[in-house]
Amino acid sequence: MLFRDEHLTRRDLIDPIIMRRGWTADLIKIEKTPGGVDIVDGKPIKRKGRCDYLLCLPIKDGKSPLPVAILEAKKESLHASMGLAQAKKYCQQFHVPFAFSTNGHLFVEYAEDTDMITNERPLIEMPNPDELRHRYETYKQIKLESSASDALFSSYKGGEGVRRYYQDAAIRATLEKIAQGEKRCLLSLATGTGKTVIAKQLLYKIALSGQLTKALFLCDRDELRTNGIGHMNDVFGDDAQIVDTSNPHPNARVLVATYQTLNVSDEDSTPVFWKENFPPNYFSHIIIDECHRSAWSRWSVVLTDNPNAVQIGLTATPRIVVGGKSNTPEFQEDAEITANNVKYFGEPAYEYTISQGQNDGYLAACEVIRRSVDLDKKGLVREDIQELSVVDVFTGKKVNPSEIDEAYTAERFDVDLLLEDRMNAMSQDLFDLFLDTGGPHQKTIIFCASEYHAEQIAIKLQNIYTQWCHDNLRTPHKNYAFKCTSGNTGDKAKSLIPELRGAIMSHYIATTVDLLSTGVDIPNLQNVVFFKYIKSPILFYQMVGRGTRTGNPIGSKMMFRLYDYTNATRLFGEEFVSRATPTKPDDDMPIQLKQIKKIKVLENEFEIQIQNEGKSILCNEDGIDTLIPYEEYKKRLSNRLIEEVSSVDELRSHWVVYNKRRALLDSLPGGESAIRLIRELEDEQECDLYDVLAEVGFGYEPKSRAERASAFGYQNKDWLIKYPENTRKVLEAIAKQFEHGGIDELESDSLFDVQEIKANGGFTSLLRLPMQPNELINETKIRLLR
Repeated sequence: MLFRDEHLTRRDLIDPIIMRRGWTADLIKIEKTPGGVDIVDGKPIKRKGRCDYLLCLPIKDGKSPLPVAILEAKKESLHASMGLAQAKKYCQQFHVPFAFSTNGHLFVEYAEDTDMITNERPLIEMPNPDELRHRYETYKQIKLESSASDALFSSYKGGEGVRRYYQDAAIRATLEKIAQGEKRCLLSLATGTGKTVIAKQLLYKIALSGQLTKALFLCDRDELRTNGIGHMNDVFGDDAQIVDTSNPHPNARVLVATYQTLNVSDEDSTPVFWKENFPPNYFSHIIIDECHRSAWSRWSVVLTDNPNAVQIGLTATPRIVVGGKSNTPEFQEDAEITANNVKYFGEPAYEYTISQGQNDGYLAACEVIRRSVDLDKKGLVREDIQELSVVDVFTGKKVNPSEIDEAYTAERFDVDLLLEDRMNAMSQDLFDLFLDTGGPHQKTIIFCASEYHAEQIAIKLQNIYTQWCHDNLRTPHKNYAFKCTSGNTGDKAKSLIPELRGAIMSHYIATTVDLLSTGVDIPNLQNVVFFKYIKSPILFYQMVGRGTRTGNPIGSKMMFRLYDYTNATRLFGEEFVSRATPTKPDDDMPIQLKQIKKIKVLENEFEIQIQNEGKSILCNEDGIDTLIPYEEYKKRLSNRLIEEVSSVDELRSHWVVYNKRRALLDSLPGGESAIRLIRELEDEQECDLYDVLAEVGFGYEPKSRAERASAFGYQNKDWLIKYPENTRKVLEAIAKQFEHGGIDELESDSLFDVQEIKANGGFTSLLRLPMQPNELINETKIRLLR
């Protein structure tokens, strides 16, 4: 029996049947994800993403239909249930209550209203739009004909093509809550996934439905405000304005403001400007951007003064924040902010994590390189310091022993105690790592402990770079490293951010404290570096998020590196429990009564050793981001792989069958994205993932795709000679395609459109032979991998 591929299965089987069931072309949206990016021969090559049907309900004439179900199409030769293992995940990711999987003959269903998976049934029995509408309205408690649901059917500004599937899902999740009569909503999406895009499209849809009178987009940084007004102007034109203390723009329909401008950032002062210009219930809709960034008391007056408004919180922090010690003030503040957000807004209506974004290809993968400084592990006491060359940071004068504190832990290094030798060693070590990973000219953010520390690190890296250029007979670029902090003075700091973002001959290394931790989009950032000790998981996630953009143009950056000198990546660790009540200081916590003098130990006093703590892989385990040391990850991968396939022969037999290969990859820790990252780290970009796994699990020497493709002809000469000349040439041409994209390339719907294959008879050359065409192709795959 000849089986259709996925494309023909869709065209010949699925489309005609579901159309007969009422799912016409206007009710089907095709959602595509870009997939990750592989680097082959130094160039970014996209791997195949997903392509899914979204089934939509027709409710109102001339309006966009409403997505309610996802249909996963599999080729005819696969079981209909393939893909249903991810049905619940799909329902959450696409925010639809129903998921179907079909091979064109049979289908199975998972539904949130029943929480059950059905047995296989003929595709012609699949629910029609009227049936799903009734089930949807009953389950969601929404009347789709009512005016309250109008925004669900409003179009996007710029059309459907401007949004990504998860942005559409987040918007629908919010509009459903509004249609249900709820006033509060929390959305949690990873940094770099376009929360401001979601905000502007939300307001646009609400405005089209006639529900918006006055809207406020509130943020806590000038950079976020600038980004926000650009998006709002794109939708509302001059009807969107920035709030200025000299002009609150009372006639504008959409206002964009910071907490500082509205005079609501200081919890101890009366918000005079806010009270005088914005009376109670002034706004119909309020969106708080980065609502985790400021303590509840700082912006709560905006919400409590507008109890009738629809209030939406946007956050980049996971609902369950992970890592950190629970007895630190930073951790407790994070716990309060997270819990207060959930207490006020409710559980997130939609969530999209870093790992989901990486798997879909919308966010760059993360390689973690962990380093440790020997001095940090033991700290320093007064006796260690008082005989050294110690000076006051501000005056440069020698300090008395009495001005030295009794003890300094590593967390206080670079804040109260600056060590020249330590800064020199860390800066040199980082620069050497840059040389090992492509050269010194890499866009980088280094998070430092203080303004002075950031300034000193910038100076040291600039000097190291200049000396390297002189030693290697190169002309150094000016402004290689620079400080970019709020202490630069506002205008100068703002002007430096575009230089980091766009300059190609300068401004490579930005040292900062926290100015670049949020609200700054640097798409081509290659490295995030921690020279600063971090205690706040929320702040840590924000800092990591600076590197997750996939480049400009989008997709040109597959991964970024995270250099960790302060064990900051421990914050990917264990869960903590949030509390919604203010925290009082622990009775046993020491209170610092005297003002600490900031001192510096000059050069040539310490011999600093920096140890390589290894690389790590960021994986998602049971919904929690988990950092696994690279070698430990390879051990886990090897153990899990051997549990699934006992030999390289069994691995090969699984690998050549699409559904078995997908199931195998999904079962491995970290999934396909982590395996692809291993391929990058092992410098095996020219190999199929099969060779990566064969090496990790069974010790086989990896071969490149080109090696396997070129060897196919002479290694299989005796097998090929059995077939007619045209068949041999087609099989050899098919094998040659392996060089371009690996095993996936041999399963492409366009395989028989390749010129060399078509010229020798294409698919027809495989007919009327002892082996069926699909068996011949399968045998070709197996022989390629031997």
